Amino acid sequence: MTEDTKKTNILMVLTSASTMGDSDKATGLWFEELATPYFAFIDAGASVTLASIKGGPAPIDPRSRRAKGENEASVDRFLGDEAAIKALNDTVAVSSIDATPYDAVFLPGGHGTMWDLPESMELAALLGKAWANGKVVAAVCHGPAGLVNARDETGAPLVSGRRVTGFSDSEERAAGLDTAVPFLLETRLRELGGRYENAADFQPFAVVDGRLVTGQNPASSALTARLTLEAL
Repeated sequence: MTEDTKKTNILMVLTSASTMGDSDKATGLWFEELATPYFAFIDAGASVTLASIKGGPAPIDPRSRRAKGENEASVDRFLGDEAAIKALNDTVAVSSIDATPYDAVFLPGGHGTMWDLPESMELAALLGKAWANGKVVAAVCHGPAGLVNARDETGAPLVSGRRVTGFSDSEERAAGLDTAVPFLLETRLRELGGRYENAADFQPFAVVDGRLVTGQNPASSALTARLTLEAL
């Protein structure tokens, strides 16, 4: 972007799922996967809008939030940022979002995404429109679950034939949640024709295929955000 162009607008779409399906196991958004990219974008001069599947307060996975001073630096910064907290507690519903003003759509992870992002036809339509209009589409960790029903301008799965990553099957097993999620993300991305790539478990890794940017795991949020900005 040059000084003469308009300010970059980035839409971050969060999960609204606070439990793992019909169980009572708490889940939601993985806080660091929101906070690190959020401030990467803000610090780069972008305007960031937080949306979620249902709108309103977005649930945070309790395992990803600790007492102040014990979190990742970006999480503590988020917790101390009045504007950020207000946006998190008053997210815009995906159904009311027009993708046109946004230069990129970014999907943070957290296990909650595995339930409501793939089921949202509004999200799939928003991503398809954003892609067709030349926008950057990015996701990290379990965030690529939101890509599974998105289609490109030809009607093919958005990930088909493109380099892509996301939380690996081996990482899911290592986390002990491979039988709790509705599907394994790596397996689904491969089934859709994605050219899935990954690094060692829980190591930073992200791939770029044109305007599609994806990161493998929580350790990849900063890298995925940087590559998203570069793609813009």
